[in-house]
Amino acid sequence: MVSNGEKKETKIVLTKPMTLEGESDSDSDTYKAPNLLQRILSLFKNVRPGSDLSRFQVPAMFNLPKSQLQCYGESVYSTGMELIRECNRGQSPLDRLIAVMAWSISTTRPATFGVAPYNPILGETHHVSKGTLNILLEQVSHHPPVTALHATDEKENIEIIWCQRPIPKFYGTSIEAQVHGKRQLKLLNHGETYEMNCPHLLFRIIPVPAVDWIGKINIKCIETGLEVDLSYKSTPSFLGFGGNQKVVKGKILNSSTLNVLYEVDGHWNSTIKVKDTNNGKVKVIYDAKEVINGLQTPIVKDAESVWPTESAYVWSEVSEAIMKKEWEKAREAKHAVEERQRELSRERESKGQTWIPNHFLVSNTKEHGWDCSPIHNFVSNAPIIAQ
Repeated sequence: MVSNGEKKETKIVLTKPMTLEGESDSDSDTYKAPNLLQRILSLFKNVRPGSDLSRFQVPAMFNLPKSQLQCYGESVYSTGMELIRECNRGQSPLDRLIAVMAWSISTTRPATFGVAPYNPILGETHHVSKGTLNILLEQVSHHPPVTALHATDEKENIEIIWCQRPIPKFYGTSIEAQVHGKRQLKLLNHGETYEMNCPHLLFRIIPVPAVDWIGKINIKCIETGLEVDLSYKSTPSFLGFGGNQKVVKGKILNSSTLNVLYEVDGHWNSTIKVKDTNNGKVKVIYDAKEVINGLQTPIVKDAESVWPTESAYVWSEVSEAIMKKEWEKAREAKHAVEERQRELSRERESKGQTWIPNHFLVSNTKEHGWDCSPIHNFVSNAPIIAQ
């Protein structure tokens, strides 16, 4: 069901995380989008090939009942297994690199064709705890959209920092959401920092509508020189037949010697295996059914402590209307949220003020692009709890 908490007579609405296909959608907190093809075809009236979609206002019927901040956050805190803690427990640098790779793959989540999360408003936050792992996201820029994430686990001595900028492009027969930016995972007990990027999301419109993750991924430990090169691949089907989607292939190597230690092969929605190039032994290092299957809706533990910038609070009226498929009410609620943001922007402009993020120091240079550094060393416990 939809999780609600009262705050100034406004509901805090949380819905089920994106999970593997084939699960039951009968629960009241599982959203099923209506009339897929009609909605997609109607978009052709509003966009042209090559146009930048980062400023495109998506009608409520095309939205998931959650913000992009929540989708990013769910990829970290909504898991059936605690892979992030397994990264700490590897006996050798190579063991830990393989565990980090498995965790990175676990952040790849199923997407639904034809619907998208809300474009977060400036200053919007999402603050959730999962055990001793506390996660905080903030929308540090609206145009262009830039999201920062900071997560800490004081018990495990782990820190995660992300700075991401999605750039969606329309190419006539497809839409590709290119996710630019850097992700860092720090295993402080071992003095290791892992830097990585993430795949891009491809929405293929014809000949058969489909969605999949594609692109080159690099994961590297700065201190050990060990790294992973992965390729997410998706071969289109012909009229619904054939094709090979959700494929992940790659290798683990020592960057100083270029010696390949393991070969990587599998599918991100099922299993990933590694093969030792020395002895040919194969082992499964990731099973999606154990990690992103049967995920549950987060719960509100303390509604009074939920910030007014929280995604589940900001978009609550919109999400509730979408879940009920009350499209006119959803349209009006979404317009109210977006219009309020425009008013605040005009007010700042008239006063000559520049908005400053509350939780991150942000820079943007031609050489390095966007960079987001957390202001605080640790993320506090959250009033929203992931199950």
